[in-house]
Amino acid sequence: MNRFNVSAYAVKQPALTLYFILVVAVAGIYAFLHMGRAEDPSFELNTMVVSATWPGATAQQMQDQVADPLEKRLEEIAHFDRVETKSRPGRTDLLVSFQQNTPSGLSQELYYQVRKRLTDEAKNLPQGVQGPFFNDDFEDVYFTLYSLTAPDWPQEKLVREADRMQIALHRVKGVKKVNLLGEQAPQIFVDLDMNRLAQSGFSFETVQQAIQAQLNLTSGGFVDTAGPRLYVRNASQATPTVEEIARLPLAINGKTIALGDVAKVSRGFTDPSTYLIRDRGEPALLLGVVMAAGVDGLKLEKSLDEFEQAYRQQLPLGVKLDKVTNQAEAIHGAVSTFQLKFVTALLVVLVVSLIALGIRAGLIVSLAVPLTLAMTFLFMYLEGLNFDRITLGALIISLGLLVDDAIISIEMMLVKMAEGMEKAQSAAYAWTVTAAPMLVGTLVTVVGFLPIGLAQSRVGDYAGGIFWVLGITLIASWIVAVYFTPYLGVKLLSSKAQGHGDGQSLYQTPIYQRLRAVIRFCVQHKKMVVSVTVLLFVVAVMGMKNVVEKQFFPSSDRPELMVDVYLPEGSAFEVTDKVAQRVEKLINQYDEVKSLSSYIGQGAPRFFLALNPELPNPAFAKIIVVTHDKDARESLQAKLQAKIAEGLFPEARVRVHPLLFGPPVPWPVTFRVVGPDANELRKIANELRVLMAAEPYTIDPHLEWGVRAPSVDLNIDRTRIAQLGMTSQAVLQQVEQQLQGVTVAQFKEQIRTVNVVLRASEHNRLEISQLNDLLIRLPSGQAVPLSQLAQPQVVYEDVLLERRNRELYLAVNSEVVPGVQPPVATQKLLEKMQPLLAGLPLGYRIDVGGSVEESSVAEGSIQAMMPLMLLVMTLLLMLLVKSFSTLFMVLITAPLGLIGAVFALVVFQQPFGFVANLGLIGLAGILMRNTLILTGQIDDNRRQGMALGEALVDATVRRARPVVLTALAAMLAFIPLTTSTFWGPMAYVLIGGIGIGTLLTLLFLPALYALWFRVRLP
Repeated sequence: MNRFNVSAYAVKQPALTLYFILVVAVAGIYAFLHMGRAEDPSFELNTMVVSATWPGATAQQMQDQVADPLEKRLEEIAHFDRVETKSRPGRTDLLVSFQQNTPSGLSQELYYQVRKRLTDEAKNLPQGVQGPFFNDDFEDVYFTLYSLTAPDWPQEKLVREADRMQIALHRVKGVKKVNLLGEQAPQIFVDLDMNRLAQSGFSFETVQQAIQAQLNLTSGGFVDTAGPRLYVRNASQATPTVEEIARLPLAINGKTIALGDVAKVSRGFTDPSTYLIRDRGEPALLLGVVMAAGVDGLKLEKSLDEFEQAYRQQLPLGVKLDKVTNQAEAIHGAVSTFQLKFVTALLVVLVVSLIALGIRAGLIVSLAVPLTLAMTFLFMYLEGLNFDRITLGALIISLGLLVDDAIISIEMMLVKMAEGMEKAQSAAYAWTVTAAPMLVGTLVTVVGFLPIGLAQSRVGDYAGGIFWVLGITLIASWIVAVYFTPYLGVKLLSSKAQGHGDGQSLYQTPIYQRLRAVIRFCVQHKKMVVSVTVLLFVVAVMGMKNVVEKQFFPSSDRPELMVDVYLPEGSAFEVTDKVAQRVEKLINQYDEVKSLSSYIGQGAPRFFLALNPELPNPAFAKIIVVTHDKDARESLQAKLQAKIAEGLFPEARVRVHPLLFGPPVPWPVTFRVVGPDANELRKIANELRVLMAAEPYTIDPHLEWGVRAPSVDLNIDRTRIAQLGMTSQAVLQQVEQQLQGVTVAQFKEQIRTVNVVLRASEHNRLEISQLNDLLIRLPSGQAVPLSQLAQPQVVYEDVLLERRNRELYLAVNSEVVPGVQPPVATQKLLEKMQPLLAGLPLGYRIDVGGSVEESSVAEGSIQAMMPLMLLVMTLLLMLLVKSFSTLFMVLITAPLGLIGAVFALVVFQQPFGFVANLGLIGLAGILMRNTLILTGQIDDNRRQGMALGEALVDATVRRARPVVLTALAAMLAFIPLTTSTFWGPMAYVLIGGIGIGTLLTLLFLPALYALWFRVRLP
């Protein structure tokens, strides 16, 4: 690298250098203003939902006859990972996930393959199966959710208003799509009085045929004239009203009556409902706005605010528009945090540099920060990276590292100027001595984060930006240090700094004298120092294993609080809705509540990346409470949990929890009992639940399914119905028609389809005691009670069966008490479970799920890249040092950061999770960089003729100031990051690791070096 001296060129061509500084500054500002802003990085979840229905089928039939053939076809698709199947009576839902290392850009092709293969399989499914249906928008994250409520309006009128708003929202720049959520399908109900119908001589089928004949759209043909073609249509078939349907004539045996004489005709919605949304207790429609890729979320928020203000002026009287969730608030917080941390880091660097290097040198080092960031912003803009949680966090981390090269460069200039060298020569000399070690050290630091950048997992996709942004930033900091900093040094450093001596006087101050004495002591007592360091490292390893708490990802700092309401599987939708209303009433009493929305029968839309919407389930409700801030959220959570613990909702399991960062994990602790027989699974799972409940750190261990629900089996007298000319199918069809109804006609109401449903009256339909009295029409025209044809019998059946890759399993889930991390609880439970595991029948096993399972996948993807990281690191080091001994010295200091990291985590009671692990891996590169610079100085001293021992001590003394300065700047710059929920544990790891690791490097490395090379001091 000495053949072309970049630093010397920068000084010799000042105009060109200044031009590049200005260009970088302007381009960086432009990139900063035009880059996209989002809460989280966008990536492909590679997940879709497939559903199918089969009215009348049991959960077992849905699993065996519908889900199983579909699951087999899914296994044929490339990159298939798993399918998680939930089968309920009449419905099955398949959550299809593809491998986490699926190449980017393949999602749509994989979704097409799912559609193609399962649509091909549909013809082989039993008759009556509807579907499969596909939802490949499952991964959409809603930037904003708007609610429309109008208590005094019929919903069909509110839907038309929502349609107009949906069209208007599509015109807002930056909006990718707008979805209408919570709409209830409109229906016209014809409730037949079966007794009056029989007295009138009409049958259910007669009424059905009459309605179909009157309402179904039928072509009347057309007539071609000399001019236009004239179509002939039935005017009464256009959009009939309830009154018009009630007046429909029914004729039999010459007798004609109106439909309203034997039936009550009314308008309503799907009954029972399948999905309801309420905002602040009022039925609501939601409009979900999905942001386009690469869009600045803050600009989109501004556009949406302007749209909202304008649209409110157009809203009809009685309609209320409310904003349920707003991702821009989180983006504001992230950007504000970055700006605060940036200013803090700049002040820290400035203060440290001013104190240690002087005003002019400190100013030069401080200027390196905005120049480096400007270059980073430009590269991020060109690569299409957004400002989001990951990239902003990486930038904040880099603020503590990006001045290292500038400090080393300017410090070398100051030393050489003090030795009598001119400013331009000292700048050129800094290149020859420090450029290569700084470059390799920078690349080694960057490579320390390589495993997360290349990790083939969803966590790698989510957090991989750390590597790329840090890499860009640190390489940019090296460019600034070797090109811009020498130019600024020549322009800004005072000539008075130039001395006339050999520079040794710089290192004869009392502080340096004491440091020299300490280093000589370490070298002279090298075995003791190395032994103590090794002992500290062993203690740190044990502390990390046994003392430091473990976690996967922390809770989010967003203000939303999730309230999940679980009723026993098989519960009716109306029962779930009533419980949810009681929970809403309780929540609304508290001042911490800013807004509240409820979702009955299904989960909430995905407004946060780590939120997986729950699949349709009539026994489930979710309430999203938006509080004023994190403190209010935690206060409300404590209050609600106390009320729930008092037994306010004994019929339901009510869970209150915040959002979590990282991949979606429904429960903190989960064990899956896997095996072929549901009864045996129940037995094993109950034993496991009892075992878990006995531990003080678990809360409400429970089985995800397993409780059977009652159903009614009709024991049909086949001989009798055959004598009467009937079949079992005909009997059951008439029972279903009267209980649930049958769609007998459809008509269009603007752009909506309205079903006309014919069913028995409420009295005949809803009382189980009246089941025997349902009238069954015989082919002869007579009607007999159901009790003459069949005997009802109450039986119990599974109303939910779950499979994972075609293996039946029963999950046992649990919360954990505050202060206990899920990995710790899971490990303790695994130890307690050993006797149970040892006694499992052949073909049964217990798998670990929850956060531990996801964590192991993430950690595995990182560990898979560790060999590559070590290979690249050693390659870079060997290209520079060309010595196995020096390579050993550099590598041996890499783990020393663990000592400081464990110390900081224990002292400040921080958990060690995925993000902290990234910091620990990156810490190795940071410490090796310092060691590399130190060993480089030792070699330089030896080339100048110093004895090995003196070269060792002198090099450590000389490099102490830049090493300590860079470590101090980094540590202080990371302090503001400790308050971050997401990045806090990593900040503590880096602060403790860099601090104690740097100290040990300055003391341990000379001792190790002396021990390795058998150095003896005079």
